[in-house]
Order: sequence, then C-alpha cells, then structure tokens
Amino acid sequence: MAAMVLAATRLLRGSGSWGRSRPRFGDPAYRRFSSGGAYPNIPLSSPLPGVPKPVFATVDGQEKFETKVTTLDNGLRVASQNKFGQFCTVGILINSGSRYEAKYLSGIAHFLEKLAFSSTERFDSKDEILLTLEKHGGICDCQTSRDTTMYAVSADSKGLDTVVGLLADVVLHPRLTDEEIEMARMAVQFELEDLNMRPDPEPLLTEMVHEAAYRENTVGLHRFCPAENVGKMDRDVLHAYLRNYYTPDRMVLAGVGVEHAQLVECARKYLLGTCPAWGTGAAVHVDRSVAQYTGGIVKLERDMSNVSLGPTPFPELTHIMIGLESCSFLEGDFIPFAVLNMMMGGGGSFSAGGPGKGMFTRLYLNVLNRHHWMYNATSYHHSYEDTGLLCIHASADPRQVREMVEIVTREFVLMAGTVDVVELERAKTQLTSMLMMNLEARPVIFEDVGRQVLATRSRKLPHELCALIRGKPQGGNRL
Repeated sequence: MAAMVLAATRLLRGSGSWGRSRPRFGDPAYRRFSSGGAYPNIPLSSPLPGVPKPVFATVDGQEKFETKVTTLDNGLRVASQNKFGQFCTVGILINSGSRYEAKYLSGIAHFLEKLAFSSTERFDSKDEILLTLEKHGGICDCQTSRDTTMYAVSADSKGLDTVVGLLADVVLHPRLTDEEIEMARMAVQFELEDLNMRPDPEPLLTEMVHEAAYRENTVGLHRFCPAENVGKMDRDVLHAYLRNYYTPDRMVLAGVGVEHAQLVECARKYLLGTCPAWGTGAAVHVDRSVAQYTGGIVKLERDMSNVSLGPTPFPELTHIMIGLESCSFLEGDFIPFAVLNMMMGGGGSFSAGGPGKGMFTRLYLNVLNRHHWMYNATSYHHSYEDTGLLCIHASADPRQVREMVEIVTREFVLMAGTVDVVELERAKTQLTSMLMMNLEARPVIFEDVGRQVLATRSRKLPHELCALIRGKPQGGNRL
C-alpha cells in the first residue's frame, strides 16, 4: 500500500510536461470546499443557510415495528411486519405436517412439498407460475416440517396482488395430475436414496432420535416418506388429507415489507369464500393428539465404504445422538433451554475461531479439547407446541463408542450442576447476537412472524425476546 501511495505522489509532483503545463494540485484556485466560496466563515458544526432541516430516523416507539394481525371471517389470520425496501416476502403457513399423519399414509407432507407450485386451476404448468413470478423479480419455495407447511414467495412489493392470488391458487387449487404425482414420486425416491448415502448423518440422526423419543406418535412419526409408501400415493389419498388440514382456521397469510391494509384486502379477495379443489366438506378427522414422550433406542448400521468422493476413504465412524425431553416453545422454560443449548454449543473437531464460533462452549472445552479422538460433539434443541427435545450429537471411532456415550452422558449430568457466571453471560450474549443477526434477513422475519402467529395468534418482538434472555429467571424459568 505504501508503494502505491508513493508512486502516485511521484506522478503528481514529477518534472515532466504534465507537471509543468498545469498548476499544482494543492493551489487555492483548484480547491472546492464548502468552507470557501458560497459559504464563507461557516464552521462545519453549524447547519448551512437555506438547507432544509434534516429528519433523522429514531428508535423510539416500538409500536412502529409491531406485527399487525387480522382474523378474517373464515378464521384465516393475516399477519404483517412492515420493513423498508423494494421487495417483500409473502407466504401461507399451515398447521400441517408429518405429526398429523397417524390416520393416513405416512409421507403425505413430504409428497406435498414436492408437488408445491405445480399446475393449478389458473396456471397450466410450473413454468407458467415461474414466468409470472419472474415479471415481479420473484422466487418461490415450499418447506415442510413435523408441524408446519410453508409456501413462500419473495417478489417486488408492487406485485403483491399477483403474488397473493398465485399463493391462494397453489395452496387451494392444485391439479395434482398423474404426471405431477409421478414426478414427485421420483423426487422423493431420489431424496431417500441421497439421505442414506450422504456422509453427513445429522438429518438421519434427527429423524431417528424423534422416532425413539416419541415412538409411533405425533412428532415421532416419519418426516420423510417411507420407501414402501412411495408407490401408494395418489390424488385421492392427498385430497383426503388436504380436506382435513388445509382449512382456513389452520392457516396464516404472513407478509414482510407490505402494508397491512393492502395484504388484508388481497386476502379477502383471494382467500375468503373460495372453494378448494377437494371440496368444502367439514374437517372430521383432525388429529389433536398431544405428544407422548416414550424414550427408547433406534439403531442403524450402514456401509459407507463406497461413499467417498475422492481417493481418501471416508473415515469409519459411529454417530450417536442422545436426547432428553425439554419443553414446548409455549412454556416459560423455553428461553432458559435456548440459553442452555447455546452454552453447550460444540461443533466439529476441525472448527477454528473465537467465541463467535463456539470455542468456549462446554462441548468444546470439556469434550473436543480433552478427547482428541472425538470427531464431533454438537448440541441441538428441537421445540414444538407441546414438547421438545434437547440432544447432543457425537461422532467417534467405533472402538470408542462406550467411552463416547459415557462422556456425552456426563455432560447431561453436569447440566444440573453449578453454572459459571461468565459462561452464562457469554451464552446469553451469543444467543442475543444470533437472534438479532438472523432477523436482519427478510425471509427469516417472515418465517418468525408466520410461525409465532400460527402458534400463539400474536408475536413477541425481538426486543421482547432479548429482554427475556437478559432478564433474571422468574417463576419456572431456571437453568
């Protein structure tokens, strides 16, 4: 950098023809500063005369950032969060997922995810839907979890009416043609094969720990379609499920970066009084079961010798995930459990960095730093409306499985012991930082708004959550 500056200085002060033909750069005749010329003798600390008084943004009055919620006559909730910007994220969240499939073929939610944004009553193909969105710079996505199905679109705010109309058509009027179901069948089959071949075992372990903790009920039901059910899915099976769970009272239309009144107007136009493709019959087989924690063990042995992508063989490892029942996200202990999960932290044995990477969390200090043969030790917290799971995932050589299980179990026992003030404050700070950083992204705000309103009919704002994280434990809130 010094060489570059020096070279530039020599060019300006050189004795060549360029330097002789023009005055020096620093001559007063070539200065154009605000303190000279039109505004003489005005210090930079004073406003210039004739310039309008500036209006600065303020952070007072959180009511400007509150989430507005309106319930339509059919029970559908409309929630919005205003956010400055040209683009918006709008979507429909439905209280539907694999936990409600006890009376149906397991894997319906997985199929519906693959069938999302296919042909509808108004659109003849998925390509036509994508072309319509492209006119407004839009993209679409559908995700399903154990208890929620989410259809979302990000597009220019000026196309809000088109976007809401498209979402309503995709959710309530899908054609579900034989060709589309066959394509979804191939996509599901490929995903199942990929799940069993991928070196990263975390998705499969998460599926297995839920299956063990809640055996054959609610969140313990398969999130991925079992291989034996792939060929059994058809339009009648899907319509039977949709008739009971895709009802307005189980839906939230959420938007971020839109005016609430405009979103409500669009909702009334496209989602009120419409007849879905499966008819208007009353829902009669809605599963309202509460999760029953059973506990248990699920094992799986796989040959990973052919998985390696290069000349170096993939290391032979045993992966375990041990979990204990925690609490739902509606309970007062949810925040303490989130802090505890952050305090446990962990990660892979090759991670590097400071506190932001979790190097001072318990699973790094007590496990990875002390036991060189451990490949991984990571904490996870899964929370639902009626239960939760706090888990630790660990990986090591198969010959050291017993010792690995003992080490992880000891960390669970130590959770009930004394908590150092410094590590507690660090965990709180890290959780607050992660929360605020994630909520910078518009799609994340959208999902937060939708999920909270779907579960509680209201939303806790970020500053309220931060206050709960920082505040002293009250009532049942304890670590």
